[in-house]
Amino acid sequence: MIDVVLPCLDEAAALPWVLSRIPDGYRAIVADNGSTDGSAGIASAHGALVVPVPQRGFGAAAHAGLTAATADVVCFMDADGSLDPAQLPRVGGPVLDGQADLVLGRRRPTSARAFPWHARAGNAVVAARLRRTCGARVRDIGPMRAARRADLLALDLRDRRFGYPLEMVVTAYRAGWRVSEVDVDYTRRWAGTRSKVTGTVRGTLRTVADMSAVLR
Repeated sequence: MIDVVLPCLDEAAALPWVLSRIPDGYRAIVADNGSTDGSAGIASAHGALVVPVPQRGFGAAAHAGLTAATADVVCFMDADGSLDPAQLPRVGGPVLDGQADLVLGRRRPTSARAFPWHARAGNAVVAARLRRTCGARVRDIGPMRAARRADLLALDLRDRRFGYPLEMVVTAYRAGWRVSEVDVDYTRRWAGTRSKVTGTVRGTLRTVADMSAVLR
């Protein structure tokens, strides 16, 4: 069994499709970060373990899901329908087989509108700084990823905002982890949802600021 942590804030429209696509052998953990659209109830009705997370912040939700997980290997992915859970074995498999310590899903847009220009630019800036800072050969700070639960907890990640995914990569590299990337499809978000991270220019700038603070 592999646990899948899905940080969630008002993703009621996307959750039925997302949870229906969870592969056999994977268990969904929806870390609900104060949704007001019924996301928690929908997640529970579709068989997910729901973890209420009163502290706001992407990192707070992601880390709460991690601490609630019990499987040896844990995956993370967005709950907005932009990523296909059916592709989780691409990131979970190499960790499960001992081929890598952290696998990142490099987003490959399926259409021109799937990855907004400001999100691509922000991601490129952060990835370039990451390569300069710690030599990480990473092209995308992708939201779909996998690692072993005990190893992740031992990293003692502290960021509880949008810097959490980057802190994971930086700390893993500095700890000597084997980090690899695999391609995953990236599509437009489910109708009625909008990314809290890259859905707007303001969201992208906020994310880049949080990640820059981690690199500093």
